[in-house]
Amino acid sequence: MATDLSEFTIIKEGEAEILMHAKNEVFFNKTQVNNRDISIAVLRLFITKRKQEHEAKLSKRAKSGQKVTENNGSETVMEEASNESATNDEKCHTDCGAHEKTSNECGSPMLSEEQKEVAEGKEQRDPKPIRVLEALSASGLRALRYAREVEGIGQVVALDNDKASVEACRRNIKFNGSVACAKVESHLTDARVYMLTHPKEFDMVDLDPYGSPSIFLDSAVQSVVDGGMLMCTATDMAVLCGGNGEVCYSKYGSYPLRGKYCHEMALRILLACIESHANRYKRYIVPVLSVQMDFYVRVFVRIYTSASAMKNTPLKLSYVYQCTGCDSFHLQQIGRSVSKNNSVRYLPGFGPSVAQECSDCGKKFNMGGPIWSAPIHDQEWVTSMLADVKSMKDSYPAYDRISAVLTTISEELMDVPLFLSLHNLCATLKCTSPSAVNFRSAVINAGYRISGTHVNPLGLKSDAPMDVIWDIMRCWVKNHPVKAQPEDQPGSIILAKEPVLEANFARAVASLSKAQAKKIARFLPNPERHWGPKLRAGRQITSKHISLLGAEAVNGALSHTDSEEPNAKRPKVEEEPAPNQ
Repeated sequence: MATDLSEFTIIKEGEAEILMHAKNEVFFNKTQVNNRDISIAVLRLFITKRKQEHEAKLSKRAKSGQKVTENNGSETVMEEASNESATNDEKCHTDCGAHEKTSNECGSPMLSEEQKEVAEGKEQRDPKPIRVLEALSASGLRALRYAREVEGIGQVVALDNDKASVEACRRNIKFNGSVACAKVESHLTDARVYMLTHPKEFDMVDLDPYGSPSIFLDSAVQSVVDGGMLMCTATDMAVLCGGNGEVCYSKYGSYPLRGKYCHEMALRILLACIESHANRYKRYIVPVLSVQMDFYVRVFVRIYTSASAMKNTPLKLSYVYQCTGCDSFHLQQIGRSVSKNNSVRYLPGFGPSVAQECSDCGKKFNMGGPIWSAPIHDQEWVTSMLADVKSMKDSYPAYDRISAVLTTISEELMDVPLFLSLHNLCATLKCTSPSAVNFRSAVINAGYRISGTHVNPLGLKSDAPMDVIWDIMRCWVKNHPVKAQPEDQPGSIILAKEPVLEANFARAVASLSKAQAKKIARFLPNPERHWGPKLRAGRQITSKHISLLGAEAVNGALSHTDSEEPNAKRPKVEEEPAPNQ
């Protein structure tokens, strides 16, 4: 049946186009263009990496086969030389009736094996096309962009358990032509059941739910092939950032803390949760990119199977102690390893890492976690991805935003979990804030590393311990005195101690990152108003959603509703008259 386009709005993003009904029947959020663009960039690089790994595996297999062949040939050449002529003559005379069989037997066995390996090598020289699963497809825009924009994809399976969404997805597949019809298929099913019944079948699984992905993780880690990619989004930031700690623990198995680093902690909680689910099936994760953007977090991890490598998981997880009085935080690793001769023993971590009271201000600690304390990015991946994105800038509608995010991530300290806020340090001491350049220079001159973070423009990552950080601030306050504060305040207690380290605020060469030195934009404003989360599909848009969607979108939806409903059921949208003055 032909589709009446007058009932729909055509939305174009990248090379894909979708038909959206005026009603809020199928979820679509324009803001997620950043999410989709960065996912396409990761997928393109993943396909390139898989091809390189496949070629390296074939090369290694060919070299090992050649070595075995040479060894076997050198051992048997003397024995076969004396008997080869007589044996071949006897076989050829007695089996002359079966010419094909004798020709095979008369030839060298080693030669036939080599021919077999060469034939297999030709068949396996090119890796199989990538199979992608989009577990929660809604309109199918993401699946369509994958199929039309990424080379090397063989099939994209789009799932949804909402009938209206599947109908919209199938309609959009037909609307996008033969390429989409050949590569994308849509199914009305529960994603959890589908992933459980298709174990290790997909090279890449994309989870982008409305809210928490926790209920999908157990089946998702099972459906990815060994070495495959799992992309996962979580939008329940109020839960992950400490607004409801008990809910976060029930969903993710970690307790969040409400610090300035809460968004990075959200990333690390999600990674720890995925690792926990993977470990149940003798699998483990390797994060290649972890991003906090807009109103959500998104992680990209590769999943491998290894019972021995899985034992390293406790070395990658830590608890966090956050002081309730100042900004000091400390990490407590869950496990440790001890190497002896050629064996490795895994033991519980040493603890506690802190005293019951903070050594800086004397207050108690809150404890959170466990979180993923290993690196959350792969430097090589980030650098390659940034170069690829810049070389194909016209292919990404959100190029400015994703290139800015990748640039900032490329300059982060990969091995430093969480970060400090310079403004929070100054708020604790009630002092004026040093410039970021001065503070960075003092840390570098003290012999430590420091960088920014993509999560917060005011955040600073450093491997300097907290006592060094506070010594630098004490030296700053000596040159920039503060008003007297009550003696029991954390800032007063910190400033009452003499600094052990004499801070040097002379400008260091590395006090500015390369992007800052070149004045490259790293934190961009939202491109338009109401750039954020949208209503769940199926909910009726009313006048109370103006702050979320904007007046134009709300009025358009309400006017469409008015034209279909009888007068008695029309919602009241007129604004009340202003009171008489």
